[in-house]
Amino acid sequence: MKRTNYSSGAPLEEKVGYSRMVRLGDFIFVGGTTSVQPDGMVFGETAYEQTKYVLEKQLALVERAGGAAKDVFRVKIYATDMKFSKEICDAYSELFHDVRPLCTVVGATALNRPTQLVEIEMEAALGAATE
Repeated sequence: MKRTNYSSGAPLEEKVGYSRMVRLGDFIFVGGTTSVQPDGMVFGETAYEQTKYVLEKQLALVERAGGAAKDVFRVKIYATDMKFSKEICDAYSELFHDVRPLCTVVGATALNRPTQLVEIEMEAALGAATE
């Protein structure tokens, strides 16, 4: 099975030695992603804004590997406070309501920066669209 590593260009990827996304054959795995922008600043002040930004950022990576939203079968969301659940679910629903992947929202005590409210992982399988 062929493996392809993808970078988002974040400086820590090279420094630490990790990939933002790995494609193994027809499977795509996007690692934990927060709303940090290329300039290093955190995008969005609300959980809704951050969730939507991260999901769109990850979908762009999935598309780069040949996939689409319809191929996503699992999304894991880590939130620094479960009071953000409605905002997170609203943003998620805008992108995945009709695709209906597995979705888990878990409370996390903290992320890398106090202004980061969510971190998200995504998995897709090319050609996995439902009928």
